[in-house]
Amino acid sequence: MIKGWLYSFVFMLTMMAACTGTAQQITLTTDQGTEYTIVVPADASNLEQRSATVLQSYIRRISGAQLPIVTETKNMKGPAIFIGNTGMAEELGKMRPESYLIRSVGNDLIIRGGSGRGLIYGVYTFLEKYLYCKKLTGQPASVPPIKTIILERYINYENQPQYIYREVYYPAPFDAEYLEWHKLQRFEDLWGLWGHSYNKLVPAKTYFKPHPEYYAYVKGKRQPTQLCLSNEEVFKIVVADFKKRIADNPDAVYWSISPNDDIGYCECDKCKPFDDQQGGPSGSLIRFVNRVAAVFPEIKFTTLAYGFTHRAPKTLKPAENVYIFLSTIDAFRDKPLTEEGSAATFRNDLKGWKALTSNLFVWDYVTQFTNYLAPFPNFHTLQANIQYLHSNGVKGMFVQGSGETYSEWAELRCYIISKLLEDDKADVNRLTSEFMANYYGAAAPYLQQYISLLQEKMLASKRKLDIYGNPVNEWNSYLTPELLDQYSALFDKADAAAGIDVSTALRVKKARLPLEYTVLQQARFYGIEKHGIFVRNKDNDWVVKPNFEQKIARFIEQCKAAKVTELSEGGLTPDAYKAEWDEILKKGVQPTNALDANVTLQYPFAPEYPAKGVRTLTDGNPGYKDFSYNWLCFYGVPLVATVDLGRVRTVQTIRTRFLDDPRHWIFLPANIKVEVSVDGTSYTTVSNVKSGNIEEHYENAIKEFKATVKPVDARYIRVTAENLKELPEWRYREHKKPMMACDEIYVQ
Repeated sequence: MIKGWLYSFVFMLTMMAACTGTAQQITLTTDQGTEYTIVVPADASNLEQRSATVLQSYIRRISGAQLPIVTETKNMKGPAIFIGNTGMAEELGKMRPESYLIRSVGNDLIIRGGSGRGLIYGVYTFLEKYLYCKKLTGQPASVPPIKTIILERYINYENQPQYIYREVYYPAPFDAEYLEWHKLQRFEDLWGLWGHSYNKLVPAKTYFKPHPEYYAYVKGKRQPTQLCLSNEEVFKIVVADFKKRIADNPDAVYWSISPNDDIGYCECDKCKPFDDQQGGPSGSLIRFVNRVAAVFPEIKFTTLAYGFTHRAPKTLKPAENVYIFLSTIDAFRDKPLTEEGSAATFRNDLKGWKALTSNLFVWDYVTQFTNYLAPFPNFHTLQANIQYLHSNGVKGMFVQGSGETYSEWAELRCYIISKLLEDDKADVNRLTSEFMANYYGAAAPYLQQYISLLQEKMLASKRKLDIYGNPVNEWNSYLTPELLDQYSALFDKADAAAGIDVSTALRVKKARLPLEYTVLQQARFYGIEKHGIFVRNKDNDWVVKPNFEQKIARFIEQCKAAKVTELSEGGLTPDAYKAEWDEILKKGVQPTNALDANVTLQYPFAPEYPAKGVRTLTDGNPGYKDFSYNWLCFYGVPLVATVDLGRVRTVQTIRTRFLDDPRHWIFLPANIKVEVSVDGTSYTTVSNVKSGNIEEHYENAIKEFKATVKPVDARYIRVTAENLKELPEWRYREHKKPMMACDEIYVQ
């Protein structure tokens, strides 16, 4: 909302202007009412009528004055605001698609728009730019109370959105007015068929069993992962399907022909030679899409340059009615796309596709999908990335945030990105300061300090900002417990500044959720250590920290108040998160004689998931379903871990836990062998277990392997877990190897 000082400032300006009586101004309303009318064409469209009504409503809310809406006639008298394609506006010439114009002609005003929603864009721009209204979120817009509305005499503003497709996937644009106010669009409104579409066009459940030849030939057999794009029947089915879909939805602008979000493209004797000639699977994809596009020359088709189709063909150009949707999914976010090393492939892909077509869209990512509430300091990259893409001819942007659920700084990110999609040269610092002041009031300075400090510490840490990362980092992190205390102190000041302003206080609490979430997630990481979940009581038993359960309950309550429906892309609800905590607290601390024992590894763990290094296996803290922390991962090599108990002890059970997460190419070991030794030289095998066949599934589970032996003396425990030799066919991906994840070795 616009705060009191801004109301007073605007009011003083308008009153000063009214007193001067200068002819250099337009007096739209006074405390006596208005002489103005809102004029629409004689044959006004629904959009023109609605635009006039929106303008009338806002002027009434601002000033109390009711401007009548009238139909244009030849001999109109009195000052007016002309809306749409009136005779007054026709003299101004042709408008570009979706453009909007605001112009003064004498005492009259003209608001006009190009095709599409240009006119309503012009009305909302007039309200924001000249009448100081603000639409910051999906909640109702705020308006300044000004009885006397005075405008500058000469207004001549014209603009057009920089992209033909503009979507910011956050909660606010699900509000229809926010969508139009910020010149945004939704794929649901534009696409007749969106995204990964092979299985919608040729459903495997319908066709695979009777016609496996319609599907990809992978590793020597047909699999329903993708389509065989050289099969003539597949082409006929797709064309027939589109004829029906287009007839049922003639207003759709785009239609997608894109691979499934899966692996295993076709390598049959018809697809592979053409792909080899064109440098990759995008060859057969573009050949197929072009054939379909030729049947429907007036229809626009999109396809995804994503996964195995990311690289442009060597020479095959997409048809004029085909649009290429590139993805930035593999790029880290601590640096702009122009500088980030992991974005090199994307930069090359963009260059390759740009050489073949000017119809380029980009699917970008601006949140952490595994932890929507995690602090994700990427504000410094937003403008740089949008400018880079626009300068390279990108015509459309799907900027994926957290969808309908609240995530870290969702309101601020959405607002800034929306403004940049309209004008990538906008002053981001000014936009940020204005948003924060208007939305957070007196608390804004402290919240801006927090944003700046978090970003500063992230850059100094040189940690990678991963859209599939987590808020749990131990070494050289911007989220250490000590820094979390500094961040929390700034939120304490923001809370105090909000004072008795209930709405501001609630917004500050909402903005603080990512810190609360980080503390909880890190408590799982630290477990029985400082900053963890459990402490020893006076009887030396492990118990839950005082007030910890209340902290969890308070967090869940605040999540629901903030409309957090999912904490991750996988759909973890606040109630499901609470259930996870209930199970963790119920299980308590598992006893082990290997606590903090030294561990040596024969093969290195995967460095991208360091957890606590070798300590991960004996720190007493189990892993949970997120593999990226509390799990020691081994990529393409076995786990051979030797635990030194420090002295000879009597051992009866040895337990190990492994993660089964095929979605992330993490599998149970092929077999597990457990050996014991007194001297560290001579070992005796006490258990050797095979995991058995690995059947296709995508569930995430933790499996424990337990070796129970007759009491035996041992100082050294050696666990050998063999990785799969290769990925199973149903999860095959070129250049990828199986991974194992082990969280703890318990000894009793």
